[in-house]
Amino acid sequence: MRLGVFLPNWLGDVVMATPALRTMRKFVGKDGELIWHHAALRGEVLAGTTWLDQQIIYDKPSKGFGFASREVYQSLSAAKLDRVVLLTNSMRTAWMAWRSGARERFGYGGRGRLWLLTNRFDSPLAEDGGPLATIDSYLQLAEATGCEPTSPRLELATTDADEAAAEAIWQRLGLPPGDRVIVLNAGSAYGDAKHWPTEHFADLARRIVDGGEFSVLVNCGPSEREIAREIVTRANDRRVTSLADEKLLPVGLSKACLKRARLLVTTDSGPRFFGIAFGRPVVTLFGPTDPIRTETHYDAETCLSLSLECQPCMERTCPLVHHRCMRDLSVDMVHRVVAEKLAREAACVTTMAND
Repeated sequence: MRLGVFLPNWLGDVVMATPALRTMRKFVGKDGELIWHHAALRGEVLAGTTWLDQQIIYDKPSKGFGFASREVYQSLSAAKLDRVVLLTNSMRTAWMAWRSGARERFGYGGRGRLWLLTNRFDSPLAEDGGPLATIDSYLQLAEATGCEPTSPRLELATTDADEAAAEAIWQRLGLPPGDRVIVLNAGSAYGDAKHWPTEHFADLARRIVDGGEFSVLVNCGPSEREIAREIVTRANDRRVTSLADEKLLPVGLSKACLKRARLLVTTDSGPRFFGIAFGRPVVTLFGPTDPIRTETHYDAETCLSLSLECQPCMERTCPLVHHRCMRDLSVDMVHRVVAEKLAREAACVTTMAND
């Protein structure tokens, strides 16, 4: 079996696809191949994992429908795929799957792409009638392809280069051991509506380090450097540092930093899922998006939302301008949950030591 899989675009969605990839790997067996099609940055997310045999990289055009290059279509054809699973919902990727020559093409319908799929499924619904959580929808599609049911546990890995980069950061910033570092992740590629105010993050950082036990590292991507710098400036404490001044900010660096940290406080963005995949306690701050639709089935995550009448709007910027869903999510509320999680974890460690 030569099984092709088209990966989703958002970093968090790629991580949410890992349970499906895990069961697909088992499905093709040691003599089969799992061949993945993705944009370049998505490959960094999955670097270090062992499920995938071959990759075909494609960066979608910035405007319009767009077409892949001739080289991409040649690679798809040369892969001689028996079956394709589309974890994407776009017309573009369905067209590319059809052009690959795969005899069977599995995916959810909609967006005018039904005729391009041989095995079409209605978009799955949750018990409340809304869309099924993303992890579950990917698993449901994998099972329809013939894969066995599997745990929804998210999973990632790091490379030696990732670990070396994180260690260099620890040395350069003078950070204590990872179990005394709490990571704050303020950014979101989705849009401003997901942002928790910078001053809130700075206040939270001060409260965390004022306890004397922990330091804070502010994570960021290339487009979020100024947000991270502002948090550090406002916090005004040497124990609050950030990645903002690093020349390179690869995805692998964020993964390795989160892997060694004690706890993560984050917006609903890609690093949220990195923290979960590495088994870190996570506090996720929700504004315009719906925690039900991104359910992670992870007991060590606490999702905070004010559940206002206007939530979830799913907009990239607040249509009502006030942005209360995030502004009114108080530092007191978030810090209380962080403190409770740390205390609970410390109690568990004490209990285990006594046993």
